[in-house]
Amino acid sequence: MTSSASGPKVPSDAPSPAAPAPPIIGFHVAGAPIPPPNVERLATNAARFIEQGGKALAAYLKPYETGEAQKTETSETVHAAVTSIGRVAEYWMNDPARSMEAQSAIAMPFMQLWAQTYKRMQGEAAEPIVPVAKSEKRFAGPEWTSSPLFDFLRQAHTLSSAWAEQLAERSTDLDPQTRAKAKFYLRQITSALSPANFVGTNPELLRETLSSSGDNLVRGATLLAEDIQAGHGQLRIRQTDEDKFELGVNVATTPGKVVFRNDLFELIQYAPTTDTVLKRPLLIIPPWINKFYILDLNPEKSFIRWAVGQGLTVFVVSWVNPDERHRTKTFESYIGEGIFAALDAVEQATGEESVSTIGYCVGGTLLSTALAYMAEMDDRRIESATLFAAQADFTDAGEIQVFIDKDQIKALEADMEGPGYLDGAKMAMAFNMLRPTDLIWNYVVDNYMKGKPPAAFDLLSWNADSTRLPARNHSYYLRNFYMENRLAKGELEIDGVQLSLGNVTIPIYCLATKEDHIAPAASVFRGAKLFGGPMRYVLGGSGHIAGVINPPAKNKYSYATGPKPFGTLEDWLVQSSDTKGSWWPDWFTWLAAQAPERVPARVPGDGKLAPLEDAPGSYVRVKS
Repeated sequence: MTSSASGPKVPSDAPSPAAPAPPIIGFHVAGAPIPPPNVERLATNAARFIEQGGKALAAYLKPYETGEAQKTETSETVHAAVTSIGRVAEYWMNDPARSMEAQSAIAMPFMQLWAQTYKRMQGEAAEPIVPVAKSEKRFAGPEWTSSPLFDFLRQAHTLSSAWAEQLAERSTDLDPQTRAKAKFYLRQITSALSPANFVGTNPELLRETLSSSGDNLVRGATLLAEDIQAGHGQLRIRQTDEDKFELGVNVATTPGKVVFRNDLFELIQYAPTTDTVLKRPLLIIPPWINKFYILDLNPEKSFIRWAVGQGLTVFVVSWVNPDERHRTKTFESYIGEGIFAALDAVEQATGEESVSTIGYCVGGTLLSTALAYMAEMDDRRIESATLFAAQADFTDAGEIQVFIDKDQIKALEADMEGPGYLDGAKMAMAFNMLRPTDLIWNYVVDNYMKGKPPAAFDLLSWNADSTRLPARNHSYYLRNFYMENRLAKGELEIDGVQLSLGNVTIPIYCLATKEDHIAPAASVFRGAKLFGGPMRYVLGGSGHIAGVINPPAKNKYSYATGPKPFGTLEDWLVQSSDTKGSWWPDWFTWLAAQAPERVPARVPGDGKLAPLEDAPGSYVRVKS
C-alpha cells in the first residue's frame, strides 16, 4: 500500500451498504429489538462472572505463589515493539513536512467518514468510505453496515490500521528489519483493538449478552479460567476440542510398526497395502518443532496412507519430545543420530542401501544440510530428495524473522538455559502471532465472550500438540540459518567439513505453497536455485499445511510447474503452467520414474529389525 494526502487505501471488494437504520437506542441493536435482560438472572450471572474471574486470577497467580513461574519473553517483546514503533514515530514527527503529511493522511479520510456517518444518522443513504472486504470475517454480520454507529467503528478501525501500516512501510530511511518489526507489532496492536473484540462495540456480542442476561460471559469466564489453569499460569487459548482425538484411534491410524528407537527418534515402518512396492524405500523426515502425524491426520487426509497405497515402502521419523536430558543435542546430533541412524535402520529393515527422502519444513532444512555433507563425504545412500515447504536460503524468510535478532536470541538462550529446552507453547504463540486475527482474537471472541467452546478439528488438535526444542539445537538453528544464512552462503560447517549446496547433484522435487507464512514461496524458490542437480520446483495452492496436505480426492487448489528455477519467482511464473487439483500424483510420477523397479511388498519385521510396538509409537504420545 502507499499513502497520500487522500488517505490510506482500504479494501473495496464489497457490495453497497444496506438501507440506513437507526443506531442503538435502549435495547435495540441496529434497529432490531431485544427483550430486556432478566434482572434476577443478570444479577446471578454477575456474581458467577466475578467468581469465575477470581478463579482465572488465582490460576494466573498460582505459579508465582508456588515459585514455579518461569521467566517469559513479555518484556523483550514489549521492548521490541516500543523500540520499532518509536523509530517510525520519530521518522514522521521529527520532520515538519512529513509530520503534516502523516496528519493529513489520516485527517482527510476521517473527515469524509464523519460526513458519511452524519448523513446516515439523519436517515440519508451514503456510500461507505471503507466497504467491507469479502474476506473480512470479523465484520460479516449485517449490523456492521446497517447501523451507522457500528459502521463508523468498523470504518474508523480499518482506516486507522491501514494508516499506521503505511506509515511504517513508508519510513524509507529506516532499515528493513526495523520497518518489518514495526509493521508486525502494529498489526498485533490493531488486531487487538478491533471493535469486534469488545462486547460494547460488537453488535453480535452485545445482542447475545443482553438477550441471554450475561450467560455467555459466565461461560466465557469459565473457559478462560480453565485455559489459564491448563497453561500453568499462562493463557493457553484452545483452538479445538482436543479431547475428541486420540492417537492411533482417530488420528495417526495408518497401520505400521516401530522398528527402531534411539534417544532422538523412533522409526516407523508402515504396513504395505499393495502386492508389490517400488524397490527403493521412502524415508520421511518431519520437522522436530511439530509431531509427524500432520502427515497422517486421518485416512482421507493422510499423505502417508496415500503413499503406501501407491506402492511405496514408507518409513517415518518420529522425533522425541525433548526434555532436560536432551539439552546437549545439537544440529549435528539431528543429522548423525537422526537422519544417518535412520538410513542405517532402513537398510537393516529392507536390505536396500539407497533410499528416496522427504524433508518437511525444518526437516527439509536439516535434510538439505545432510545432503550437502553427504556430497562432500561421497555418501550416496540418498538417491533423491523431496522438500516440502523447506527453506535453504533464509535471505527473505518471512515475518518470523521479527523474533530473530541478536538481543532476542540472547534473551531466548538465557530463558532456555535453566530447563535446557524451549517450551513448545512459546513457539506456538510466535506462529499464532503471524496471523493474530485468525489464530488469536477469533478464538478470544468465540471462547471467552460468546462462551462457545471450539469445535473438534483434527488439524488444530495437532497444532496444539506442541513439541519442546533442545536448547543447543534451537540456538544453533536460529543463529546459523535465520541470522547468518550460512548454508546458502557456503559457510556452514558440519564436523569441520564446509558445505556447498551446489555439490548436491541428486534429483530434487521442491514444493512451495503460495500463501505460506512460515516458508514463503519466494524464499523456498531462492533456496531451490542453490542445488547443483536436476530440480523440479512446484508451487502449490494455500499455505504451509493445507497446501501440503492436499489429497487428490478433494480436487482442491492447483499447482504450477515450469522450468528449472531461474531469475526471480515472478520470472519463473511467467513460464509456468497451472494444473487443477493436488500435486501428489505429479510427485509420485516424478519419484517412480527415477527407479521404477518393483519387488514383493515388505512387511515390517521381515528384515533384520524386529517390531518394537505398533505405530504411532511412544515418542509421539509425550505431551509438552
